[in-house]
Amino acid sequence: MISFVIPAHNEEELLGLTLDAITAACQEVGEPHQVIVASDASTDRTEEIAAEHGARIVRLNRRQIAAARNAGAREATGDFLIFVDADTQVTAAAVRAAVRALRRGAVGGGASVRFDGNIPLYAKVIEYLVRLLLPLLGLAGGCFLFCTRETYLKSGGYDETLFVSEEVFFAMRLRNLGRFVILREYVITSARKLRARGFLEFLMTAIRLLAGGLDSARRREGLEYWYGERH
Repeated sequence: MISFVIPAHNEEELLGLTLDAITAACQEVGEPHQVIVASDASTDRTEEIAAEHGARIVRLNRRQIAAARNAGAREATGDFLIFVDADTQVTAAAVRAAVRALRRGAVGGGASVRFDGNIPLYAKVIEYLVRLLLPLLGLAGGCFLFCTRETYLKSGGYDETLFVSEEVFFAMRLRNLGRFVILREYVITSARKLRARGFLEFLMTAIRLLAGGLDSARRREGLEYWYGERH
């Protein structure tokens, strides 16, 4: 069985689309599945929408995506875990390819990523670079990352000292355990931050993280790009 783990903080706007996409994909692929929504300090209709779609709800109050991913994984009962962001729509092709890779001995992996809707020029450049570099680096975007339950446990899960880039270090630990694959199949993730916050804020945040190193990723302060109020 596949366990889909979705970290969510105030995701009423897009969570329903994410859950519908999972249901449609699994029906097409023919795989049994469960969906776990880890609601981290949500104050909107996130949990109501999750319940309407039959998802299991795990509540926490950490306001940290690594902690939410781990909280959901602890409740998962499937042999395969697929971590999906609350603003990401999976495709049947990506789910099928992920399950096939795991059954053929991969310890984990990720998929190609495309942004939804109209996006500014700099976002198109980022999308291109992500498609190009992630396979070369053997890393996966956090919006769709899969592994076996066994390798998740062996890896220790996501590093809860990090507020960002937790998926990078998780992928690196998985790679140390065996074959880690980046699928050609893609998922569709929201470009809402790229549309709303603009290139300058993106650039300044990237510079701050590069200059501060891991210490800057271990503090929520300065990470408003991800943890601030949505525009």
